[in-house]
Amino acid sequence: MAKSYRTSITTHVDGKPYVYGYDLTKLAGEVSFVRVIYLILAGEMPDKNSEAMLSAILTISVDHGVEPPSVVAARNIYSGGSPVQAAVAGGILALGEYHGGAIEAAMENFLKYCPPAGDGAQKLVDDFSKAGVRVAGFGHRLYEVDPRTTRLVAIAKQLGFWGRYVKFAESCEDKLSKGGKRLPLNLDGIIAALLLEMGFNPKVGKGVFIIARTPGL
Repeated sequence: MAKSYRTSITTHVDGKPYVYGYDLTKLAGEVSFVRVIYLILAGEMPDKNSEAMLSAILTISVDHGVEPPSVVAARNIYSGGSPVQAAVAGGILALGEYHGGAIEAAMENFLKYCPPAGDGAQKLVDDFSKAGVRVAGFGHRLYEVDPRTTRLVAIAKQLGFWGRYVKFAESCEDKLSKGGKRLPLNLDGIIAALLLEMGFNPKVGKGVFIIARTPGL
């Protein structure tokens, strides 16, 4: 006999939906959507500064014009007569390693190379250069300095999240930009660093961007 499916994330008690022990019928109208997003991703409610930092990440990521691949995909699918859910789903499927999908990889790289666990920014740059592999979270077709990164760093300093991962990402940016084309710390990269500062697992990285960008799509 097959084992029944079990989860500690969500359940029903007395006909009401619960997430990590919180009654959603009581949270509705009492807490922000950002707090509930944090709860379902982290398994606990955020403190005030964590809520504000996640809110800033989601807000600044909600849209970026009509040219990104995900938006082009969504527009093309909808213009073909498909329903809106198909268009949005198609846009989400277009989120790849070069557009919105690099957060998880950047988080993994920062965890591996950031001291004291790793050998530092120069080691990261050298390893990726030797392998001829693009470093996730850096570079942008429009920006030499990503204004979204600049704003999130400023907010991180205000809220107490300008820690070792953000500083490490900035150090990588400096080393990657020496002697050639500037490779700015982009939105994926700064989100990766901030999610690590907040204690998130890298596996939530892509999900955070999907949550943020879906209203834009």
